[in-house]
Amino acid sequence: MTHRLASFALVFSALVGCAARADESAPPAASAEARAQSLERKIETLSRELDALKNELKQVENQNEALAAQQQQQAVLAQQQSAVQNGGGPWDRLSLWGYGEVNYYHPQHRPEDTQADLARAVFGIGYRFGERTVFNSEYEVEHAVSSADDPGEFEVEQFWVDHRFAGWGAVKAGLFLMPFGLLNEHHEPTNYYGVQRNFVETLIIPSTWREGGVGLHGDTVSGLGWDLGLTTGFDLSKYELNPETPLYGRASELKEASPLQATHQELALANAQHLAQYLALNYHGLPGFLFGAAVFTGNAGRVDRSAHLPDSRLTLWEAHARWRPGRADFAAVFARGTLGDTAATNALNPGASNPLPGSFFGYYLQGAYDVWRRDQTRLAPFLRWERYNVGASYAGLAAGFAAVPAGFPQPYDRVWTYGMNFYLNPHVVFKADYQSFQNNADFTRFDLGVGLNF
Repeated sequence: MTHRLASFALVFSALVGCAARADESAPPAASAEARAQSLERKIETLSRELDALKNELKQVENQNEALAAQQQQQAVLAQQQSAVQNGGGPWDRLSLWGYGEVNYYHPQHRPEDTQADLARAVFGIGYRFGERTVFNSEYEVEHAVSSADDPGEFEVEQFWVDHRFAGWGAVKAGLFLMPFGLLNEHHEPTNYYGVQRNFVETLIIPSTWREGGVGLHGDTVSGLGWDLGLTTGFDLSKYELNPETPLYGRASELKEASPLQATHQELALANAQHLAQYLALNYHGLPGFLFGAAVFTGNAGRVDRSAHLPDSRLTLWEAHARWRPGRADFAAVFARGTLGDTAATNALNPGASNPLPGSFFGYYLQGAYDVWRRDQTRLAPFLRWERYNVGASYAGLAAGFAAVPAGFPQPYDRVWTYGMNFYLNPHVVFKADYQSFQNNADFTRFDLGVGLNF
């Protein structure tokens, strides 16, 4: 455009110069009127050319504005496309969630032990690095207050990265939940019936059970999900053969009787000399039906590391099923664990009040039904029968000594739980139940609770 203006200036100067020379060379007889008309025609011509150049300049400016707008739009589209490919902007890729529960426990035969408790408050933080890679973590506060003088705990429940390397599989690494049973990976209070988590998936499968390690997982087109990996395991050096006081005296303390609850490591300076292996399979190819099984095995060390004893191998396996036809919900879980080479440990500690068991097991049957629904609100009574035994067998006990000292609560029981869940919506539930214990009758209790997740 600059060249056009320069050319126009040269042409204009030449025309003016020619006009001046023409005026100087014009014969004296030429009239002033003719010269004026000629000059007027030349000015009109120049004016038309100037108007044409102005119009052309305006068109160029409009083209430049349109080009700039197009470039800006393309930049926005490119940014949006990049955001989609990478999971959104920084805040869009961040996810927050949480859950918690407040409970009331009333032992029927020991009302002085009635308690109210903010059992747990959990918040989760996740981040999506792209279409294939995500990070998840959960942080839990138990019993409201965590300090050296309070019963509460603060713990990292999950902290792992998952990367999908193909449509059929992904790899995970970090601290993650073990894929065992129906509850361990789905333990929010809105996902299970009753105020307390069931005993089988607390004492035998030590929910909430997590290990540090690496795993591969995926699903097939037929509805079969698989998960296998290499992780940390249990540490028997944390097991107390002779605790100063009985490990438990009421139902809320039963977790202390579980050998796996007592020896899990939670990736807190975990002994990783020997790693464990696990495999889990779940079939969900039929509507409303889930069936699965899992096995975990690994070297758990020994109770006394200084003693010249063989290490114990722990093996835990379980099978589970769930069927949800219409308003009904049926579930069953069976779990069994074994510890090898326990005889030598018990023989070196005759008369121990808490000898090391060689096996433990548990199973339950559960049924629930939505008797009332309105929009997202529903009322679901349920019934559960379960049996657990955290000391099913012992080896190496000294003659004349029992596995459980006289007067101590038994490490096994059969429990009926009757109750109901009232869901205000899928994220808020009110619970009430009554638990009847056959062997440890003093544990019988009535519980209330409220749970939520978001």
